[in-house]
Amino acid sequence: MNEDVVLPVERIDSIIILVRGQKVILDRDLAQLYGVTTGNLNKAVKRNIDRFPNDFMFQLKPEEYESLRFRFGIFKKGQHSKYLPYAFTEQGVAMLSSVLRSKRAIEVNIAIMRAFVKLREMLATHKELALKLSDLEQRLEKHDDHIQTIFEAIRQMMIPPDPKNKKKIGFTVKEKQKVYGKK
Repeated sequence: MNEDVVLPVERIDSIIILVRGQKVILDRDLAQLYGVTTGNLNKAVKRNIDRFPNDFMFQLKPEEYESLRFRFGIFKKGQHSKYLPYAFTEQGVAMLSSVLRSKRAIEVNIAIMRAFVKLREMLATHKELALKLSDLEQRLEKHDDHIQTIFEAIRQMMIPPDPKNKKKIGFTVKEKQKVYGKK
Protein backbone atom coordinates (compact mmCIF):
# COMPACT_ATOMS: atom_id res chain seq x y z
CA MET A 1 0.00 0.00 0.00
CA ASN A 2 1.19 3.49 -0.80
CA GLU A 3 2.71 5.49 2.08
CA ASP A 4 0.24 8.38 1.73
CA VAL A 5 -2.82 6.09 1.90
CA VAL A 6 -2.90 4.53 5.34
CA LEU A 7 -6.34 3.36 6.36
CA PRO A 8 -6.58 1.52 9.63
CA VAL A 9 -9.31 -1.11 9.65
CA GLU A 10 -10.77 0.56 12.75
CA ARG A 11 -11.39 3.76 10.79
CA ILE A 12 -13.25 1.87 8.10
CA ASP A 13 -15.14 -0.16 10.73
CA SER A 14 -16.39 3.11 12.21
CA ILE A 15 -18.09 4.17 8.96
CA ILE A 16 -19.78 0.84 8.26
CA ILE A 17 -23.38 1.23 9.42
CA LEU A 18 -26.48 -0.94 9.38
CA VAL A 19 -29.31 0.22 7.11
CA ARG A 20 -32.22 -2.01 6.02
CA GLY A 21 -30.50 -4.93 7.69
CA GLN A 22 -27.37 -4.54 5.54
CA LYS A 23 -23.89 -3.32 6.37
CA VAL A 24 -23.24 -0.31 4.18
CA ILE A 25 -20.94 2.68 3.73
CA LEU A 26 -22.45 6.01 2.72
CA ASP A 27 -21.35 7.85 -0.41
CA ARG A 28 -19.92 10.82 1.52
CA ASP A 29 -17.69 8.52 3.63
CA LEU A 30 -16.49 6.66 0.53
CA ALA A 31 -15.78 9.93 -1.27
CA GLN A 32 -13.70 11.10 1.68
CA LEU A 33 -11.70 7.84 1.68
CA TYR A 34 -11.14 8.01 -2.08
CA GLY A 35 -10.14 11.67 -1.91
CA VAL A 36 -12.89 12.86 -4.26
CA THR A 37 -16.04 14.92 -3.79
CA THR A 38 -19.31 13.13 -3.08
CA GLY A 39 -20.72 14.65 -6.27
CA ASN A 40 -17.87 13.27 -8.41
CA LEU A 41 -18.22 9.83 -6.83
CA ASN A 42 -21.95 9.80 -7.55
CA LYS A 43 -21.39 11.03 -11.11
CA ALA A 44 -18.99 8.15 -11.76
CA VAL A 45 -21.54 5.71 -10.36
CA LYS A 46 -24.37 7.19 -12.46
CA ARG A 47 -22.25 6.90 -15.62
CA ASN A 48 -21.99 3.15 -14.83
CA ILE A 49 -25.39 2.66 -13.18
CA ASP A 50 -25.83 -0.80 -14.75
CA ARG A 51 -23.04 -2.04 -12.48
CA PHE A 52 -24.97 -1.04 -9.34
CA PRO A 53 -28.20 -2.98 -8.85
CA ASN A 54 -30.29 -2.38 -5.72
CA ASP A 55 -28.41 -5.00 -3.69
CA PHE A 56 -25.13 -3.14 -4.42
CA MET A 57 -26.32 0.43 -3.85
CA PHE A 58 -29.51 2.21 -2.81
CA GLN A 59 -30.56 5.71 -1.94
CA LEU A 60 -31.67 6.35 1.63
CA LYS A 61 -35.30 7.24 2.24
CA PRO A 62 -36.01 10.53 4.05
CA GLU A 63 -36.95 8.72 7.28
CA GLU A 64 -33.72 6.66 7.15
CA TYR A 65 -31.74 9.85 6.64
CA GLU A 66 -33.45 11.52 9.62
CA SER A 67 -32.91 8.43 11.76
CA LEU A 68 -29.17 8.48 11.00
CA ARG A 69 -29.01 12.19 11.80
CA PHE A 70 -30.53 11.65 15.23
CA ARG A 71 -28.90 8.32 16.01
CA PHE A 72 -25.34 9.15 15.03
CA GLY A 73 -25.36 12.91 14.64
CA ILE A 74 -23.53 12.38 11.36
CA PHE A 75 -25.47 14.88 9.29
CA LYS A 76 -26.02 18.50 10.21
CA LYS A 77 -28.53 20.50 8.26
CA GLY A 78 -26.94 22.89 5.80
CA GLN A 79 -23.51 21.24 5.89
CA HIS A 80 -24.23 18.36 3.54
CA SER A 81 -25.73 17.75 0.15
CA LYS A 82 -29.40 18.52 -0.34
CA TYR A 83 -29.74 15.07 -1.93
CA LEU A 84 -30.37 11.91 0.02
CA PRO A 85 -27.16 9.90 0.36
CA TYR A 86 -26.47 6.62 -1.38
CA ALA A 87 -25.56 3.56 0.65
CA PHE A 88 -23.11 1.03 -0.83
CA THR A 89 -23.07 -2.60 0.28
CA GLU A 90 -19.87 -4.65 0.30
CA GLN A 91 -20.54 -5.71 -3.30
CA GLY A 92 -21.19 -2.10 -4.29
CA VAL A 93 -17.89 -1.00 -2.80
CA ALA A 94 -16.14 -3.80 -4.69
CA MET A 95 -17.83 -2.64 -7.89
CA LEU A 96 -16.53 0.88 -7.28
CA SER A 97 -13.03 -0.40 -7.97
CA SER A 98 -14.05 -0.99 -11.59
CA VAL A 99 -15.51 2.52 -11.87
CA LEU A 100 -12.85 4.50 -10.00
CA ARG A 101 -9.52 3.53 -11.50
CA SER A 102 -6.98 5.62 -9.64
CA LYS A 103 -4.20 4.01 -7.61
CA ARG A 104 -5.70 5.48 -4.44
CA ALA A 105 -9.12 3.98 -5.29
CA ILE A 106 -7.57 0.54 -5.67
CA GLU A 107 -5.72 0.82 -2.34
CA VAL A 108 -8.81 2.14 -0.54
CA ASN A 109 -10.94 -0.67 -1.97
CA ILE A 110 -8.47 -3.28 -0.72
CA ALA A 111 -8.56 -1.74 2.76
CA ILE A 112 -12.38 -1.63 2.73
CA MET A 113 -12.65 -5.26 1.60
CA ARG A 114 -10.32 -6.27 4.45
CA ALA A 115 -12.50 -4.37 6.90
CA PHE A 116 -15.64 -6.14 5.67
CA VAL A 117 -13.87 -9.51 5.97
CA LYS A 118 -12.72 -8.68 9.50
CA LEU A 119 -16.23 -7.61 10.44
CA ARG A 120 -17.66 -10.85 9.01
CA GLU A 121 -15.10 -12.90 10.98
CA MET A 122 -15.96 -11.05 14.18
CA LEU A 123 -19.66 -11.68 13.62
CA ALA A 124 -18.99 -15.37 12.94
CA THR A 125 -17.04 -15.61 16.20
CA HIS A 126 -19.90 -13.96 18.04
CA LYS A 127 -22.38 -16.36 16.43
CA GLU A 128 -20.30 -19.35 17.54
CA LEU A 129 -20.17 -17.96 21.06
CA ALA A 130 -23.92 -17.29 21.01
CA LEU A 131 -24.59 -20.87 19.86
CA LYS A 132 -22.41 -22.29 22.64
CA LEU A 133 -24.16 -20.10 25.19
CA SER A 134 -27.56 -21.20 23.91
CA ASP A 135 -26.50 -24.86 24.11
CA LEU A 136 -25.34 -24.36 27.70
CA GLU A 137 -28.62 -22.66 28.61
CA GLN A 138 -30.60 -25.58 27.17
CA ARG A 139 -28.53 -28.05 29.16
CA LEU A 140 -29.09 -26.08 32.34
CA GLU A 141 -32.80 -25.93 31.63
CA LYS A 142 -32.86 -29.75 31.38
CA HIS A 143 -30.98 -29.98 34.66
CA ASP A 144 -33.38 -27.48 36.18
CA ASP A 145 -36.29 -29.69 35.12
CA HIS A 146 -34.69 -32.73 36.73
CA ILE A 147 -33.86 -30.85 39.91
CA GLN A 148 -37.40 -29.47 40.01
CA THR A 149 -38.77 -33.04 39.75
CA ILE A 150 -36.56 -34.13 42.65
CA PHE A 151 -37.70 -31.20 44.79
CA GLU A 152 -41.32 -32.00 44.02
CA ALA A 153 -40.81 -35.63 45.11
CA ILE A 154 -39.18 -34.45 48.36
CA ARG A 155 -42.06 -32.04 49.00
CA GLN A 156 -44.55 -34.88 48.49
CA MET A 157 -42.69 -37.00 51.02
CA MET A 158 -42.71 -34.13 53.53
CA ILE A 159 -46.49 -33.78 53.51
CA PRO A 160 -47.85 -35.34 56.73
CA PRO A 161 -50.31 -38.15 56.13
CA ASP A 162 -54.00 -37.48 56.54
CA PRO A 163 -55.07 -39.02 59.88
CA LYS A 164 -58.40 -40.13 58.42
CA ASN A 165 -56.70 -42.32 55.88
CA LYS A 166 -54.15 -43.58 58.33
CA LYS A 167 -53.80 -47.34 58.23
CA LYS A 168 -52.13 -49.25 60.94
CA ILE A 169 -48.83 -50.71 60.03
CA GLY A 170 -47.93 -54.21 61.10
CA PHE A 171 -50.19 -56.96 62.38
CA THR A 172 -52.43 -57.50 65.37
CA VAL A 173 -52.32 -60.55 67.59
CA LYS A 174 -55.57 -62.04 68.52
CA GLU A 175 -55.62 -63.78 71.83
CA LYS A 176 -55.95 -67.50 71.69
CA GLN A 177 -59.12 -68.69 73.07
CA LYS A 178 -58.70 -71.64 75.26
CA VAL A 179 -60.99 -74.41 74.61
CA TYR A 180 -61.58 -76.34 77.85
CA GLY A 181 -62.57 -79.81 78.02
CA LYS A 182 -61.08 -80.97 74.85
CA LYS A 183 -58.22 -83.19 74.82
